[in-house]
Amino acid sequence: MLAALPLWIGLYLLLHPAADWLAFRVFGLAPGSRLGEAVAFFAYDAPKVLMLLAAVVLGVSFVQTFLSAERTRDLLAKRTGAWSNLLASLLGIATPFCSCSAVPLFIGFVRVGVPLGATFSFLVSAPMVNEVALFLLWGLFGWRIALLYTATGLAVAFVSGWILGKLRMERHLEPWVMEIPFEASKASDASLGFAQRLDLALQATKDIVGKVWPYILAGIAVGAFLHGYVPAELMARVMGKSAWWSVPLAVLIGVPLYSNAAGIIPIVQVLLAKGAALGTALAFMMAVTGLSLPETVILRKVLKPRLLAVFLGTVAAGIVLVGFLFNLVM
Repeated sequence: MLAALPLWIGLYLLLHPAADWLAFRVFGLAPGSRLGEAVAFFAYDAPKVLMLLAAVVLGVSFVQTFLSAERTRDLLAKRTGAWSNLLASLLGIATPFCSCSAVPLFIGFVRVGVPLGATFSFLVSAPMVNEVALFLLWGLFGWRIALLYTATGLAVAFVSGWILGKLRMERHLEPWVMEIPFEASKASDASLGFAQRLDLALQATKDIVGKVWPYILAGIAVGAFLHGYVPAELMARVMGKSAWWSVPLAVLIGVPLYSNAAGIIPIVQVLLAKGAALGTALAFMMAVTGLSLPETVILRKVLKPRLLAVFLGTVAAGIVLVGFLFNLVM
């Protein structure tokens, strides 16, 4: 792996000239043309995002061999009050789950006595502010936007979970959730050696990248179209600071979509480059990753309509407030 690192860096540095060569020399497209710029954007961003994703997932998956789902569950079950919401929000960063795959863990947390508010904090944080989103944002936009997104996402997860916990709506869980038999896992990762942990990390990288690459390419394709064909003036007018309705509209558009952070970040990259306001772009990304329609359908099997509506409304309101706040101050 150490020997492969210089090769990875060399290939990464060659991506931009290789993309221009492919679009403008091989395909013969004119530089500055809409189609040429769209093809060059896709040829550059597709391998770049996939290379960053593979490197990040490999490193994080290795670290995660020291933190099992059972340990996460135990840590949360021992905390109460606001501390449980804070810990659940932070642990969500370390779990590479999309909004749908986080639901089974949500059920498991409820079953072993983790406070309901903390489970909601985890349910919001895990897909919205995971380590993949953090490092991809860092690589594409710099550390300021990456930390900004992380801080605001954690705030939404913490506050929404804390509010839902204070409402004490446990009775609005579907009865079957508490009827599932639970047996604590006796498996331990302490005995694993370096080679075994590396094998697990490589397998996790293969599984995760293998599942998400179609979403990534689809997101980059949309981004390439926006980059080549959508005028910057139009994007600035629709999603700029001057349009007060852009934030709630971005949230409404984002909710029906389903993507993980890796798939939506290339679209956000183009939106910002075209003149979209930062708060509006962040609100759109949070809505896509944290409030997807498939997640809502799955949660309906777990939550009664009233609790589901309160959850969606609380998180959506938090996302809208974050969008307005950053459009106001930045």
